[in-house]
Amino acid sequence: MKSKQPGLFTGGMIGNGIIGDPPVDTRSSPQTKSFGYQVLGFGAGGGSNAYNIRYLVIAGGAAGYNYYSGGGGGGGGYRTVACKSLEVEKCITYPVTVGGAGPNSPPCGSPVPGNQDARNGGNSVFNTITSTGGGTGGRYDGGRGQTGGSGGGGAGGNNTADPALDNAGGIGNTPPVSPSQGNNGGNGGSDSSVNKGGGGGGAGAVGANSGTTGGAGGNGSPSDISGTAVMRGAGGGGGMYGPCAVAPGGCGGGGGAGSVNGGANTGGGGGGAPGVAAGGFPTGAGGSGVVIIRRETGASCSTSGTVTTSGTDTIHTFTGDGTYVG
Repeated sequence: MKSKQPGLFTGGMIGNGIIGDPPVDTRSSPQTKSFGYQVLGFGAGGGSNAYNIRYLVIAGGAAGYNYYSGGGGGGGGYRTVACKSLEVEKCITYPVTVGGAGPNSPPCGSPVPGNQDARNGGNSVFNTITSTGGGTGGRYDGGRGQTGGSGGGGAGGNNTADPALDNAGGIGNTPPVSPSQGNNGGNGGSDSSVNKGGGGGGAGAVGANSGTTGGAGGNGSPSDISGTAVMRGAGGGGGMYGPCAVAPGGCGGGGGAGSVNGGANTGGGGGGAPGVAAGGFPTGAGGSGVVIIRRETGASCSTSGTVTTSGTDTIHTFTGDGTYVG
């Protein structure tokens, strides 16, 4: 089979549109639509071998940081369209990459900068669409959460190296696309007695700033692409210094503070460590990502990925790397 990654788009789309890719030129190509389909057979503007699909591309969520009052992990980047508006060609092979979960290792007996980056989630890719892995939470003396699809929560504690960055949540939607693929992490905080990490950002909401406890993770976003509305892409809860780990993860796969992992194939962020040396600073790993492609059943005979049906549509779900054959 041929392998190709076309970037063909048609004008006059409805719904969310193509996310973060070149603007649609509405001055040419057929404009008449019916519920997101082109009135040209199976929605194809590129001839008999082309048809339109709907997609959901979610990256891997980040782990929370595993040191005193670590910030919650950010949810994986979340990119989708609400109708069948991305054109593919029959018999063309499109590579699919599913982002891995941010690991809660290597272990960290003391805050080491290199260990923070190692906990970010992996990117997910389909055709021209890339969703960025979530950013991990901030470490105790480093303050700021990592950037990503959604940003990690800021850590509790004081950043003596750079007080201007102390406790800030990581920036989401990085690199920026429109509509946004995710949100910022919440800020951590400290006072004379208690340090608390901020919640990781989610696809649907920013992570919460710390309060009397660590901040809750931001909620994910729902999608009915698989036939039933499912929340995915939530952030993890921020840790709190001491034995308590009470900050919840966001709705949609986010892990609660402590050793709670993000949900598998949701792109959820893991919970940040509460911060008890004797307990080994338990923290949660991120959740792996997922790629889902939905098409009209009559448009193709492809059997790529795990195949299900909903009404007149066929759905292809990828929980690991593979190829979608148009």
